Amino acid sequence: MTRTGTITMSMRELDRLKVIEAVAESRLMTWRAAERLGLSRRQVERLVIRYRAEGAAGLVSQRRGVRSNHHLPQTVLDQALGLIHEHYADFGPTLACEKLRECHGLVLSKETVRLLMTDAGLWVPRKQRPPKATSRVPDEPVSVSSYKSTAAIITGLKTGDPRALCWSLSTTRRAG
Repeated sequence: MTRTGTITMSMRELDRLKVIEAVAESRLMTWRAAERLGLSRRQVERLVIRYRAEGAAGLVSQRRGVRSNHHLPQTVLDQALGLIHEHYADFGPTLACEKLRECHGLVLSKETVRLLMTDAGLWVPRKQRPPKATSRVPDEPVSVSSYKSTAAIITGLKTGDPRALCWSLSTTRRAG
């Protein structure tokens, strides 16, 4: 426990350190520490043993910096991205995923394909897309004939009194 150096800890690990220190110094009961940390008493005892042996570094996650057990090999990701660039660059992630499975036998989740396409710049998530531009200027005057045709489409009427059709639309327009 006399080692010196810098240790990077998350806030959760820092809280855990303070509780385990209290248990190691007999200021806190093991069962209370277990309740506070949401662990079993046995796990708290193991952490205290590791803290006494290795110090604060013993409480840092042992999985930090280690890749997930479920990661895909880089060759598979490169193959998928190459196929997407070549054949499915204008597809969305879901359809591209289906085509990779059907046509090329490459089984990936749609979220994996979504991540690949987003990172490659082939697809932009809906929330990050710029708003669509409208074709009509808000203060632009609208002719009565466009009211008639629009009203006929909106109400489903093929014939009728033009004044009634214009009235139905004029009530929905905002006052400028």
